[in-house]
Amino acid sequence: MGPDLVDARDLQRYKGLLLAKRDELSATRGGETFVPGAGGWQGDVADQASSDTEAELQIRLHQTDGRLLRAIEEALVRVKQGTYGVCNTCGHPISKARLNAVRWTHHCRDCKEKQRT
Repeated sequence: MGPDLVDARDLQRYKGLLLAKRDELSATRGGETFVPGAGGWQGDVADQASSDTEAELQIRLHQTDGRLLRAIEEALVRVKQGTYGVCNTCGHPISKARLNAVRWTHHCRDCKEKQRT
């Protein structure tokens, strides 16, 4: 195995990091999510606009956390299946540098860059 390929020890480390991130996200989503009421007639126009902006931001953060949680769950499935660290598109190994940056990724850097163009 080359120095940039994931071995069994790396796999366990990534699994632990994925589980920790999943737990962190689950803890923040666990309780009731507070979303300030949008609109309404309380306060002046500036207060109403600020309330609307805060509500929209909270909703977007909640949606982003949900997508990230799903990506982490999918990565944990790939760990179980033995396909973690392998690009879903080209089948080549994903570099450790990329996995360290985006642990839940399922594409190597080259394939991800091709998707963007």
